[in-house]
Amino acid sequence: MRKKARGGARRRRARRPLSGPGDTLQYTVRAIPEHVDRALRRKAATERKSLNAVLREALIREAGVAEPSGRLYTDLDSFAGTWREDPAFDEAIRAQDQVDAALWR
Repeated sequence: MRKKARGGARRRRARRPLSGPGDTLQYTVRAIPEHVDRALRRKAATERKSLNAVLREALIREAGVAEPSGRLYTDLDSFAGTWREDPAFDEAIRAQDQVDAALWR
């Protein structure tokens, strides 16, 4: 027969596996001394960063690892300067610019 843990049985959430460079974990840190808290908040204010950003940078630095460089970009910079003239496209756009007067009565 199993004994219940003090305060009732606790269920652990199954940790989902990290699958990509954007996946992160969340920590809860307790018992931070007040003088450390003040110093961290002062640093965040001085650097105009969030407390979370300052703590994250400190954890990365202390762990002795670099941020993954495989950053995911979702912008359209790769398309800049790649436009090619296409008369069929221009004609399709012109056709879309025609106003149907019957619809605007």
